[in-house]
Formats: sequence, structure tokens, C-alpha cells
Amino acid sequence: MSARAGGPERDALAAMGWSDFFEEQIEPGEEACLRGRIATVHRARLTAIGPDGPLRPVLPEKAQTGDYAVGDWVLLDRAEHRLLRRLERKTVLSRRTEGSRVPQLAGANIDTLFIVTSCNADFNVARLERYLALANQAGTQPVILLTKADMAEEPETFRRQAEALQRDLPVVLVNPRGEDVAARLSPWCGPGRTVALVGSSGVGKSTLVNALVGPEQAEPQQTGGIREHDAKGRHTTTARSLHAMAGGGWVIDTPGMRTLHVADVGEGIETLFAEITELAPSCRFRDCSHEHEPGCAVQAAVRAGTLDPERLARWRKLQGENKARTPVLSGPRGNKR
Repeated sequence: MSARAGGPERDALAAMGWSDFFEEQIEPGEEACLRGRIATVHRARLTAIGPDGPLRPVLPEKAQTGDYAVGDWVLLDRAEHRLLRRLERKTVLSRRTEGSRVPQLAGANIDTLFIVTSCNADFNVARLERYLALANQAGTQPVILLTKADMAEEPETFRRQAEALQRDLPVVLVNPRGEDVAARLSPWCGPGRTVALVGSSGVGKSTLVNALVGPEQAEPQQTGGIREHDAKGRHTTTARSLHAMAGGGWVIDTPGMRTLHVADVGEGIETLFAEITELAPSCRFRDCSHEHEPGCAVQAAVRAGTLDPERLARWRKLQGENKARTPVLSGPRGNKR
């Protein structure tokens, strides 16, 4: 049955996040294919969710599970659930790990990325900016969730610091174990919506997932505490997974990340540091580094007190790391370096 044909299957797909963006990718002869959404990615197998429930896709010969991300939409043969192809992603969240030549896929077709941090030693402006750059590049809406506010003397200080990181950035103080979690996050959740949670271990991501999914889930996400002296937690989520939320929509939980490198996020950095991006065209030199050149509009803003010099220093560091880690095309054959 086609998603355009009406009926229960169309409604179920819409609730799962299916939209015209994906329907328009259906080619002639594929109308009868089963639509499925990847729920987990393991080393040798995938699981998915279809309009009628869980699926176990049969991978094509020589297929690599690493080519798929949690949240991907795929087409399957209805009879044997053979995976035929993956549809183009609306958004994709990925990062490069140390020593890896290919990005690690964290999730696909995500509408909102909840960046979770605590009002304690875990709160790190530079790391939050890295998450924001990744979210911007992925095409998702970033929202910062501040946990453990009840244990902080001045939680509003953390809120103000977070709000200053990017224009129009939503920041929410939330108690992962509170009864109002779903209500506080409802503007970004609901039928057809997909959210994902990222952040360090021990900040409450899995507890938030459990709150959004509700008490009726088969296997609640495991939760763990933190070390008091440095606010670092134990890894409790070991794999990415897609869960249905009690109020409608879907949530992707991700393992905690201690090290976060940036690469291939040039546009994300431009959005993050919009005040610098907008000043740059006013510099005398097109390739101005904003360090010592005469006629630099960015340095003029620093001297005028309208641009934080620490903010400029973090922009410079992220730009340098992104340039160093992003593969470039070079040579007559466009070999990647």
C-alpha cells in the first residue's frame, strides 16, 4: 500500500515521521514496497520499525551495517523483508572519531537535537559549542537541556551562559526525574517528530529518554551516577536506539561522548558564531584571519567591547581544528588527503 493511498498504514507512517520528502523519492515500481525505519544498528544486523511493528531487515549481499544510521528510512520487500535501498536523509548527525577516515553516524532524520549538560563541572562552554556546530551542520534544531539545577547555587548563571552561545538558542532547565519532563519538552516532541539526545555520560540522558518513552516500555534505558569530584559519569548507553515516545514521536538515545572532534562543519561554525560571520565581509582583506590585519572589523568589535575576545579565540580554535580534520580534494584525480 502506498503512503498516499490512505488508510491505517499511511497514518502509522506519518506518526513515524514519514513525509512528502521521503514519498517523493519513491520511484516507479516501488509503490508497493514496505517502508521501514532503522531502530538499531549492530555489527552484523539491523532492526527496524514498520507500520505494523518491529522488523528484521535482511541485508543485501556485501552490505555494510555501518552505512546505515538509526532513524534512516529504508524500502523493503514485503514478502521476505529484504532491504532494497535506503532513502536520502533529510538530516544526518555524524562526527569523526580519532584515527577514523569515515564519519561515525549518530542518527538520521532528526528534527531536534537535545544537548544535555549539568549545572556543575560538566558544564563546558567549548564542548557545548562543538555540539552546536555539529547540530547546525546536520540541519537539526539544537536545544540545550540543563540538568541538576536543584544542586546548583545559581542555576540561572548556567542558563545565561548557554543562551549566549548562539542566537535564538532555546535553553531549558529540566529535572530528568520530574513529573513535568514531557510537558517541558513538548514543543519539540509529538507525532511525526524525532528528537535525539547527546551529552556526556551521567548528565541524565537515559533518564530523560525513560521519562519521554514512559513506564510501559519493555526495557528501560539503564542509568548511572557520576563521580562527585569531576562530575563525570559512567557509560550506561552503549548503542544508539530508536524509541517511541508516550506522547507521540520518536527519541534516539546515544552513548556519552568524552572526546568530541569537529570536521566537515564549516557551515555549522558560521551559524554558531554568526556575529563574527557577519562582521567578516566588512574587513579590509577578504582572507582576513582576524588576528593582526589592518582594517579588521572583527578586531575593531573586540576593541569596542561588542565582541568577547574569548569567543573569538574559541572561534579561531574550532576553525583551525575543522580545517585540519576535514579531508580536502587535491591532485589531478581529486584524491582525498
